[in-house]
Amino acid sequence: MMRDYKQEYKTQVKRDELPNRMERQKARRKLDADGVNRKGKDVAHVKALSKGGSNATGIKLQAPSKNRSFKRNSDGSMK
Repeated sequence: MMRDYKQEYKTQVKRDELPNRMERQKARRKLDADGVNRKGKDVAHVKALSKGGSNATGIKLQAPSKNRSFKRNSDGSMK
């Protein structure tokens, strides 16, 4: 089942989340418009936002298991 990105966008706006999330949505739409098959992949930052990355440093497609498997500190932040 495809994710409802329009609904996710509305939720992010409602929550007043960081603009970086909005930029990732734009990146998804651009990949779709360019005809990139991203089925089963996550749009990930080349350098994680929590480690000082930004949308300017770039995005990439990555397997969900790799994109979501970060080593964490005891407080839940990434190492």
